[in-house]
Amino acid sequence: RTRSRSVSSQTRATWICDAMPESRPRHVLGIASVDDIFACVENGGDTFDCVAPARCARNGAIFTRDGRYNVKRAQHKFDFGPSLEEGCDCYTCQHYTRAYVDHLLRAREFNGFTLATIHNERFFVKLLDDIRASIDGGYFDEFRDESLARFYANGPRG
Repeated sequence: RTRSRSVSSQTRATWICDAMPESRPRHVLGIASVDDIFACVENGGDTFDCVAPARCARNGAIFTRDGRYNVKRAQHKFDFGPSLEEGCDCYTCQHYTRAYVDHLLRAREFNGFTLATIHNERFFVKLLDDIRASIDGGYFDEFRDESLARFYANGPRG
């Protein structure tokens, strides 16, 4: 599944970048997975836009560096650990537990949708910040390979 999505994103990014002049930003729509982001960056995509982080969050899917998980799974119901993702600096992770976000989502409280979306949006913003730093530092290929290996270590959940 992830392989065909990468090829599709790579094809879209290549087409957009070939069609647009160098002086114009290249905006790619519908980029919904980590491997899609890397494929588009490799092919010259400058900006991205997708509803997937918010849509996934509303359904309980949480993006982390170690893959995607569903916070509404039974194992998180009583997980009063400090955050959705260890080491995350987003508002949600700094102030709420997995159990609380799980409760809000199960109760279909709008705050749950908002808190999960805040985390997922921060995940993607941080990923792009790290990609920029890897390009500036000259280690993009290594960063891409390590990030994708870590994200997909437990299977194609992204």
